[in-house]
Amino acid sequence: MYVERTISSEFERMLSLFRMIAIVGPRQSGKTTFLQNRPQENKDYLLFDDPDIKNLFDRDIKKFEAQYLSKDKFLILDEIQSAEDAGRKLKYLVDTGYKLWITSSSELILSEKVLSYLVGRISILRIYPFNIQEFLRAKNFKVDEQKIINRYIDEHIRYGGYPRVVLTEDIQSKKDLLRNLRETIILKDVAHNFKIDDITNLEKLIEYLAFNISSIVSYDTISKTLRISFPTLRKYLDALEKTYIISHVRPFFRNRTKELSKQPKVFFIDNGILNLTTKDFSVSGKNFENYVFTELLKAGFTPKFWRNKQKNEVDFIVEREREIIPIEVKLNFHKVESGLKTFIKEYSPKESYIAIYDGEEENINLNGCELKVRFVNNIIKELKP
Repeated sequence: MYVERTISSEFERMLSLFRMIAIVGPRQSGKTTFLQNRPQENKDYLLFDDPDIKNLFDRDIKKFEAQYLSKDKFLILDEIQSAEDAGRKLKYLVDTGYKLWITSSSELILSEKVLSYLVGRISILRIYPFNIQEFLRAKNFKVDEQKIINRYIDEHIRYGGYPRVVLTEDIQSKKDLLRNLRETIILKDVAHNFKIDDITNLEKLIEYLAFNISSIVSYDTISKTLRISFPTLRKYLDALEKTYIISHVRPFFRNRTKELSKQPKVFFIDNGILNLTTKDFSVSGKNFENYVFTELLKAGFTPKFWRNKQKNEVDFIVEREREIIPIEVKLNFHKVESGLKTFIKEYSPKESYIAIYDGEEENINLNGCELKVRFVNNIIKELKP
């Protein structure tokens, strides 16, 4: 079953502007399926996990061109991140007149040494595991009934959005798929591509991060706790982020004299991988906060968090057309916390949100700010133009 992705319209728009489009995102998030289901009929497909294809590309681009390319077809180059001298060779192919769609499960393909060759020639789009709108499409749910949507949100929080996991109904099969996917990403995308030999310490770091979701990251504390050198720790964190297991969330600053350090927080890209790592698939405040982060990320926002020296906090800050919008996350809403009140007083936003898992939606006027208590799917609808 193919589920149409929310980037489809953006992809078609970019298709009229660029000869090369890169689709990047986590392994098995649907990148290749998306490209193979484009309406364009003339498409060829090459998987760079095939050693013959990769070796020919690495060894002799002219022979690769003669063997595989045709100017009247779109060519899908799948998982190209491990190719040698990819930037220069892709530039040659595009400038020669070929139409290329490339995929990568690692941001290695977006490194400066690759992109420096492709400036003005390539459009980069990201596909993540299913967002809530795609999740509902996968379940063939068409009616706008919030109580039913909330049951799907519950499943989405517990098992995440990887397409095969979503389309599998059996709970144990979902967990088995997640376990296999997690092992593949760690061994193939993280360890192999970033030349990491110590899988044990890498696993320990992933577990540490999973149990400390939404906490401010202290590199010194992690280094001492796990007995990993500081340079190695930074290498591991960089690899985990570039292979879409985690994402760093930076602090929001406007008044640097009042607001706290520059240390980030860490969230997981997919709740299923997070919950598999902690071995807890129940819904908690922490994994619900992680879920809200993932939906904001998939909607195209770069969430930040806010904390001042008095330890007042707001879970997420997003910016939309120069507007600052604070978002608090609560399983159930009972009262407006001091952190959000302080932020509203300090920055005077026009609107703010409280993301809820359970309860009732409502609007509250707070010092001239419209505070909207909403379920996650409705926050995304209202934030997106």
